[in-house]
Amino acid sequence: MDASRIVVTPGASGALQLILGVLINPGEKVLMADPGYPCNRHMVRMFGGEAVSLGVKASQDFALANDQVIRHWDRSTRALMVATPANPTGRLLSLQQLRFLYDAVRAPDGMLIVDEIYQGLVYDRPVETALKLGQDNLFVVNSFSKFFGMTGWRLGWIVAPEEYVPALDRLAQNIFLAAPTVAQHAALAAFQPATLSVLEERREVFQERRDYLYDALVNLGFRIQGKPEGAFYLYADVSAFSGDSFDFARQLLDRAAVAITPGRDFGSYRAEKFVRFAYTTDLSRLKLGVERIAAFLG
Repeated sequence: MDASRIVVTPGASGALQLILGVLINPGEKVLMADPGYPCNRHMVRMFGGEAVSLGVKASQDFALANDQVIRHWDRSTRALMVATPANPTGRLLSLQQLRFLYDAVRAPDGMLIVDEIYQGLVYDRPVETALKLGQDNLFVVNSFSKFFGMTGWRLGWIVAPEEYVPALDRLAQNIFLAAPTVAQHAALAAFQPATLSVLEERREVFQERRDYLYDALVNLGFRIQGKPEGAFYLYADVSAFSGDSFDFARQLLDRAAVAITPGRDFGSYRAEKFVRFAYTTDLSRLKLGVERIAAFLG
């Protein structure tokens, strides 16, 4: 890959701001999945665009289908934004699924924006990147915060079509100039063999936590559509216990001191049925949390 296509940014959020800033004119639309990372909607609106959320079901692995995109694409639509692995579901799009979406947006000369911030934190299948799709009509975003464990260092990057790089650079100069220099030097250590070995061990720890928490929650009666293939989240259906996931999460916090995130933080489609569990804490604390949840439900 030509290094001239890479733009270093202050985190993945900075990357998405730049992409949307050069792509979106007021009134233009960006399609995205619901549930999804909530800040994406707000960043589209920041540039006067309209975020169009498309509901995705657990039965479709919370993944947008190309026919959904085609049905909702109109003359004012500019881009489709997807994440793989995704927050809050942890679901991974296969390269074939990405290819279908890429072809769907290229036909009307739209853009596909792929957030790969959790790339590397993938389980049970090989890590793939949307960069295999081609160079045109595609922006790929990543960051050092998740797999590399540099949360708070504010360092990410874009791989962009070559013709957009000058505009991205100009906009960056007017918003934040550059990513932090200290963070860029620190990130060089992330590629050392010793560091990569530690990161692989850390990935295996996340997988162990996922396996434990998935089995434990399913045994308690939560409905989860298969084990998520990436990130560090489980998106669970709580309708067996409550018709209001926000109230369920609040009661669990107040009465059992267990913090989970209600579905409405990630959109509106069937949000009252779902909560997100994060397995970012160690296994002993996850087990304590499960014990408390069991007592709360019992």
